[in-house]
Amino acid sequence: MTHKDNTEDKEIKDAKVFAVIGYWVFLCILPLILKKDNKFALYHGKQGLVLFIFLVFGFMFNILPFLGNILYKIILFVYLLFSLWGTVQALSGKYARIPFVSEIAEKISL
Repeated sequence: MTHKDNTEDKEIKDAKVFAVIGYWVFLCILPLILKKDNKFALYHGKQGLVLFIFLVFGFMFNILPFLGNILYKIILFVYLLFSLWGTVQALSGKYARIPFVSEIAEKISL
């Protein structure tokens, strides 16, 4: 194992909790503020932020009669599915790309 591998393993281990909580609703802010020097936490925190914004937009659809409620439930299901998957990947110590979400998250600069 090289020095770079040890450094990366330590970085993942130190930020795993922040990476996990970054996927759950507004808690995505915590890794972006408290672990901004850790690329593992930032990677997952940014994806969590994109998912949270997606959820907020879905909630706004909820004000529309009938169709809005159905659309919101679909968006909520997708949010929960992606958040759960991201949480599992963060717990595994992986930099997992969530389809569509990761492309948007990579454009976020802090």
